[in-house]
This record gives sequence, C-alpha cells and structure tokens, in this order.
Amino acid sequence: MTLPKNVYMALEDIVGAENISDDPAVLDSYRYSLAHTAIHLGPYYDTFTPRGAAVLLPGSTEQVQAIVKLCNKYKIKFKAASTFWSAQGYPSEDNTIQLDMRRMDRILEIDEKNMFAVIEPGVIGATLQAEAIRVGLNTHLPGSGCSCSILAGATSYFGSGPSNLYGGWHYDNLLGVEWIMPTGEILRTGSLGSGCGWFCGEGPGPSMKGVARGFIGSKGAMGVYTKCAIKLFAWPGPEKLPVEGIVPAYKVSLPDNFKAYTVAFPSWKAWADAAYTIWDTGIGYLAHRQYTMFGRDLKYAMVKILTDPTKTLGDLEEILEDPEVQRVTEESKRDFQIVLVGMTPRDIEWQEKAFDEILARTGGWKVEAMNESEVNKWMLLYLIRLGHKNLNLVFGGGYDGCFGLLGAPDYGTAHVEEAAEFKEEWEKRGAIVEAGGDCMMGPIGGQGGGGTCLWENFTCFDPHDRESVEGTLEFFDACTELGLERGWGVGMEKWNAQARGPDGRTPPKEERDRIHLSAPQPSIYRYQHKIREAFNPNDLGDAYYETLED
Repeated sequence: MTLPKNVYMALEDIVGAENISDDPAVLDSYRYSLAHTAIHLGPYYDTFTPRGAAVLLPGSTEQVQAIVKLCNKYKIKFKAASTFWSAQGYPSEDNTIQLDMRRMDRILEIDEKNMFAVIEPGVIGATLQAEAIRVGLNTHLPGSGCSCSILAGATSYFGSGPSNLYGGWHYDNLLGVEWIMPTGEILRTGSLGSGCGWFCGEGPGPSMKGVARGFIGSKGAMGVYTKCAIKLFAWPGPEKLPVEGIVPAYKVSLPDNFKAYTVAFPSWKAWADAAYTIWDTGIGYLAHRQYTMFGRDLKYAMVKILTDPTKTLGDLEEILEDPEVQRVTEESKRDFQIVLVGMTPRDIEWQEKAFDEILARTGGWKVEAMNESEVNKWMLLYLIRLGHKNLNLVFGGGYDGCFGLLGAPDYGTAHVEEAAEFKEEWEKRGAIVEAGGDCMMGPIGGQGGGGTCLWENFTCFDPHDRESVEGTLEFFDACTELGLERGWGVGMEKWNAQARGPDGRTPPKEERDRIHLSAPQPSIYRYQHKIREAFNPNDLGDAYYETLED
C-alpha cells in the first residue's frame, strides 16, 4: 500500500519531513524474520513481517496522539515499538504505519525518596540502571537484556528476569502510565489520573492496569504508551560498576556485601524445596537458572570459554574432553545461580548463615568450580547487568524456547526430566544443537518475590541450514503435541509461533484459537476480545493482542 498523498503530507506535518518515510528501502529495514525474540528462519522461508505503509519517528506525546487520531480518521492501522527485540514489535498485517519510538528516550525523573523513575519508551535498561545506581537505586532488567526498553517490558510484554526475586518483575513495578488509547484519547492511570503524581499504578486514580496490559501485555496492539513510572529498589553498591576485563570475559569486583553462588542439589525435590525456603526466608537479590541455556552437557565448558579471552568456540570439543570439566558438569546438573546482597554488614552475615542452613536442610552444595574468583566476578556482572544476550545465539545463529513450564517449583521439577529426555532424543537426530536435553533457564521467583519459576528450554539451530530449520520446526510441533498429551498445554514454541504463520503473515485464526482454548483460563482471551471491541472500535491494532471470540 502507498499512503495517499494527502495522508502522507498530514503525517509529515505532525512529525516533520526528516521523521517520516515511505521509501521501500527504508521500509524493508523495518522488516523482521517472523518469530519470537531472535529466531531467524534463514533464506528458505518468506516469513518476514509485512512491509509497512510508512515509518514515523514521533518525538512527543502530542505527536503520537495526533498520529493516532489521523489513523482513526482514515482507518489506517498503526504499530509502535521501541527497541525492536521481538518480531511482535513489527506490524503483523499489511498497510500498517510503523511508529519507531526511539526519539522519545528521556529519563524524565528519578525520585530517590519514593524510589521510582519516570521514563519514555526509548529508555533502555542499561541507561536507567546506570543512572539509578548513582543514587543508590537499581531497576529490574527483563530477561531479554539491558539493551531493551524498560517501558515496553512493563506495559506491553512479560518483563521477567533474575531480579524478580527481590525487585519484582515489570508488571509488579509498573506505576503511573500515560496511554494513548487506540481511539487517540489519553488515559493516565493510577495516581497520575487524579493529578497526584506518578507514585501509584492502582489509585487513587482509575485502576486500569489489567485492561491496559491484558495477558502478558498487549504487544503494541492496543494504542501507544508514551510515558510510565517504574518502581526502583535498593542498590547498596558503588555509584558506578567497576567493570574490568575484555570481551567476552567482562567481570566486576564488588564489596563484601555482594555474594554470588552457583548451587546444586541431589534431586529435583531438593531443588524445589530450596526455592520455597529461600522465598519463605526472604533472602536473595537475584536468582536465575542462567547458564543451563547452553545445555546441561555444555554449560560449564561454555563458562570456561566465556571467562577466558584466549578461548573460542573452536575449543569447545577439546574442553569437553577434560575430566575435571566432565566432573563439574555432572555435579551441577540440577543448579541455579543466586546473588545475596546485604544492606548492612549484619544483613549479609545473616543471609549467608540462613542460606547455608537452607543448603544443609536440602542437601545442596555450592559448586566450587563455578565459585572460583574470576568466574564468580564474571557471573556477578552477568546477572546484575544482563549485558550478554548475544550469547543466546552463540551456537548456530538461531534459537527459540520450547515448553516454558511456568508454575510453582514442584510443577517444573516434576516434568523437567521428561521434557529434557524428549528434547535429547530430538537432538540426536542432528537438526538442533546437541546440548544434553536440559537447556531450561529461567528465574527463581515470579510475582511478589516468589510463587513461580519459569523453565524455558532453549533450542539452538542453524538458520542457514535448511535441514536444521525444518528439523527444528518439526521438533517444535512435536513439543506442542507432547504438551497437549501431558496436560501442560501448548508451550512457548507455539505461543512464539503466533509470529510466524505459514503464509508469512498472521497465522490462521483456527491455530490461534487452538492455542487460546488450550490455556488453563481461556476466558481471559474472551474478555480481551470484549476489551478490544470497546477500546479499539476501528480495529487499528494487530493480531498480537490475544483474543478469542465467543
């Protein structure tokens, strides 16, 4: 679609000639392999997101509102995105205007006393964290990494990560919001809606967080969020991270009130019992099952490579032959990483004693090889900063998650071996990276500092090898069938696949309905259908807003 000249000129009047384009070359730079985060299906599938009708870079709330009102006048779909981590930030349908929010990148306020920041969409986690720690505060970073938009994770997507344990995931941390609704009206939620400032997301103004976000966020399909306040939490460390080393072995030395450990357990029941007891005791700052993303059989060898700048992936096979590496790999089969942070010397002393008691009661242990000084300092920076997300792609250039068992620790631990064995059998067929089946990474803690764990089983493949791509897609279909058979519901592999329909556009409605009907609470999506009808009468969003018609 080419925008009518009068519409293009009206949009140009809003943002300025330098901030709008319908040049095909520019529009093609805003296309993305239809997928979840970074999966890419290579040259064998025409699955790129549709070419937009135009791309605009608005610079203010007023400009966004004017654009949305114009889109309503001419019935033109629009889609906003900030850092474009996911294909779901791009249009899923043809003839859509892409709003690139990168010009709106200001930290408007950091309120030290009340511990929150007010930000625009283009503010990434690394920037907000750097400014927050200058004043003794920190921000939660999503698992997608510090290069992603904080506002996007809080308002429009999942926003889960290692600091769920202490800092709360992004939904917990979302306070006041400025929302340009699909009709072009501005809604300011929570205390902001009553002119009382940004400090509260639920009142004394209108409590609309659930409507605005829906199930794990509306993914840019229900208007545009132009500002939000995000809760911060305590940072009892230096005003600047004293980073040392060279790529990829960056590390940090922090005061003695910071302690990082990799711990392992004799059984999955012991692993789950430790998670419950950590929550009940109220200890810990960050907790994640992080390095298993490389695979049960490869994770320690990968840590050896990543902490030694003289090593490369070409050394992997040789390192795997080392008996000591094999011993540590076996020792850390059922592991996770945890960072304890004391607000005072007595606090860290008590936390360490409490943690040692938890390990004694559950039979767990600290993996000494992973707690060696240089490895430990690397791990500490990794978990605090989440600046290594390129490593998601290190094995073959493509990855996606499967299963994604989300629930209490007993739920994940009851099924982890079955899911891992299933994946390991498929690994032996040669299409996906052979990593030991268990590549299940995720946070130790969900809402409210506890409650849930997430088991995202990373699946790595080569997007430029047709056999690898087709084998991976076949494996994902098999995961879905196993999940349905076992009563787990469809997994991440199918939720993510909503972004890669067989026609290179939106997947068939029947397939989306199948996903929604298999969910534990399908009525959620029926209510979201009603919300879309009420709040988006001209249907100017896209299919990434999860709905199910009666």
